[in-house]
Amino acid sequence: MRVFIHTGTFLGLLLCASAVFAQARLEVQVEPARASLRTNIEGYVGELGERDEQALRRLAPAAEAQARSAAEALGYYHAQISSEVRPGDPPTLILHVIPGEPVRLRRVEIRIEGPAAQLEAFRVPQGRRLRPGAQLNHGRYESAKKLIQNQASRFGFFAGRFTRQRLFVDPAAGVADIELVYASGPRYRLGEVVFEGETPFEDAFMRRMVPFEAGAPYDSELIARLQQNLQARGYFEGVRVDASPAGVNGQVVPVLVQLHMRKPRSFGIGAGFSTDVGPRGRLNWTRHWANPQGHSYGAEMELSQPKQNVGFWYDIPLDPPMTDKLRFVGGYQFEELADTDTRSRLLKVGPEWHRRLDNGWQQVFSLKWQREEYRYGSDNGLSTLLLPGVAYSYLNSDHPLDPSRGYRLQVEMAAASEGLLSDANLLYSSAMLKGLTTLAGRHRLLGRLQLGGNFTDEYTTVPPSLRFFAGGDQSVRGYEYQTLSPTNSDGDHIGGRYMIAGSLEYQYALLDKWRIATFIDQGNAFNSETSPDLKTGVGFGVRWVSPVGPLRVDVAHGIEDNSFRLHFSMGPEL
Repeated sequence: MRVFIHTGTFLGLLLCASAVFAQARLEVQVEPARASLRTNIEGYVGELGERDEQALRRLAPAAEAQARSAAEALGYYHAQISSEVRPGDPPTLILHVIPGEPVRLRRVEIRIEGPAAQLEAFRVPQGRRLRPGAQLNHGRYESAKKLIQNQASRFGFFAGRFTRQRLFVDPAAGVADIELVYASGPRYRLGEVVFEGETPFEDAFMRRMVPFEAGAPYDSELIARLQQNLQARGYFEGVRVDASPAGVNGQVVPVLVQLHMRKPRSFGIGAGFSTDVGPRGRLNWTRHWANPQGHSYGAEMELSQPKQNVGFWYDIPLDPPMTDKLRFVGGYQFEELADTDTRSRLLKVGPEWHRRLDNGWQQVFSLKWQREEYRYGSDNGLSTLLLPGVAYSYLNSDHPLDPSRGYRLQVEMAAASEGLLSDANLLYSSAMLKGLTTLAGRHRLLGRLQLGGNFTDEYTTVPPSLRFFAGGDQSVRGYEYQTLSPTNSDGDHIGGRYMIAGSLEYQYALLDKWRIATFIDQGNAFNSETSPDLKTGVGFGVRWVSPVGPLRVDVAHGIEDNSFRLHFSMGPEL
């Protein structure tokens, strides 16, 4: 017997969800065992409903036919299927299935013709399951067709069609042939982007957010990127991009963008608490656009017992305006360090050039002038520095608030030269690496390494803001915030030339939102790189995954000081 099967014959046979029965039960016994076959039969037969024993006997022939269709969908054309009804409450319909030898592929021809064949990104379905000798599976045949059609839709081959689409099965010989030939036709192109809606921006600025030129080959990824670009900049409350090929004259697809502006100003207020700084409050005000060129500005303030600061910023979008900008910043900060008689009053101003590199790194070039008045116990000082600097950061994470794996890298360097608006020679550098992985769904491993160093021949003139302190929630737990550092003769913590701090933490997920953790931290700030006196903290804690990120409560023991500390903090772990 020979069977010709055309497109769509077996659509819907490959259901994989196990049935849940209200009354009568279905039991599928496959010998030898084939889990995929059993699951497919269960899904295709479906629920038996509220049937008694006699009703199940009347249903049995239809269930056998359904099981046979489900078996053929997976290539089992010689399956032996029988049924029986087992009395009980509820009664059970048992399907006995002996699969037999499956039909295997003999010839497979999948070919793309036309311009799409020259497009490297247009992938031809292939793989070991679509090669001669592989077991026939109607779902894979349909998936191959769907993959071709989806790619044609993505890359703008809207006139494409299958000139040959055939699945030929010879059950007697136990072989099948697949023939799929797709003629792509011409590739459509993207037309000029038309913006609709009241906006204050000039057309040239809006064009800088369009990731393609008019006449570019159609690619739905470019349309998605246009939508993302417009949403990412923060100007608009709603963005809708329409690039439908329906009703197109010729081969140019018009791109219509409907925009709804957000309110021009926003104000935010927040509060928090950590054992490092205690209660803290935050205020911010933002003007999201100031002119037709898309400039924006704002102010922010943060208040806590040891630190108070206020800052201002002004942004000028660069190219591309979603990621690159020139920012002018200024601010004033008062800080009491390490809960001792060490204080700092810092005034800072200067430009920053923010740029996102093609490899995903964030790059910031800066030129900051800072004036810092400080006191170490009874010693007062005044520092003026002009600090050109550079910073790089990279984040790879599978979730913005509660990732299960990923890593973060940050590197920063700045320098000052005596006589160039600076009263000291100085090279400042710091680096941080965080990593997170999850094993078997419940076991999480989190690591952190922080490094810092100051290189100068006049260390006594280095202000507190450029010295290093360790200890606290984000450093070495078990020790108070900023208390790991050199001290002066009065016992005041004055910061060190160098700093190193590391942490290893294991977390176990008890429930969906609750985890327990154990950790070991080690580090210190010091002046001699040859003999650092590292302090160690160990402990355990609890994590609750809140809507704004994990809340962390830790009990830590500082081994060298034989101290115990309760630490509370919140926020993403990367």
